[in-house]
Amino acid sequence: MESVPVRCPVCHRDHAYITPVYPCPCGAPTAPPLLRGAPAVPITHRTWTDDWVSVRCHSCGRRDQWPHPELCCPCGTVLRIPVRPVATRGGTTAAGPAAPAHIPLPRTAAHPRPPFRPPVIRTARDAVSAAALYLTWLGYRDVVQPEVRPLSRIDLRAAGLIAQVDSTTRPTSLRDVECLWLNALNSEVSSVFFSLAGYSDDARARGDGLAVPLFVLDLTGTPQPVNGPAEELVSTGA
Repeated sequence: MESVPVRCPVCHRDHAYITPVYPCPCGAPTAPPLLRGAPAVPITHRTWTDDWVSVRCHSCGRRDQWPHPELCCPCGTVLRIPVRPVATRGGTTAAGPAAPAHIPLPRTAAHPRPPFRPPVIRTARDAVSAAALYLTWLGYRDVVQPEVRPLSRIDLRAAGLIAQVDSTTRPTSLRDVECLWLNALNSEVSSVFFSLAGYSDDARARGDGLAVPLFVLDLTGTPQPVNGPAEELVSTGA
């Protein structure tokens, strides 16, 4: 792991920052290349463009978007660590962030599935139960739901998967979809989102960009895919 010295420009405290390592879909460890000697910048306003950085895998050459390295100083300042731009094949640097490449979901269901038998949804707990049954129907193994919803808001876990169920009356937000994806990224699993009230336009677009399957639950308990990754999941199974 690469380590660089970082000085907080607010309190002038020195830190030794270690680069975070993420797993490339090919399996190789991948880390953002830090720009040595460049000063860290305090974060005062967050945008999608600034919060993500292009990283190229040295093993397979794949370029994906990963969280921009950050450091929290004890003085309370959050610092963004400078990163070297990723060079394209022609030798130039990548201009701006690209949407993360689609990562195919695991395919283990080889046989036709029987018709899904949905449960009627009357409560928020019913919505979670319907999503759990649907994931089992898709072929995921060991689908479990916690007795008490954790702070991470992960409602369901299965082998290689986490899922969130939004049973509120407002459309699911972009932040909700991004947080689920980040939780899945940190756990090195896939993710699926279910919503009773649908999704905001930007949340739906982000689901497409991050390859998160998005489903809408109606009161009959039948999930309907609303984006490409969800349709792919329905057609291939888990």
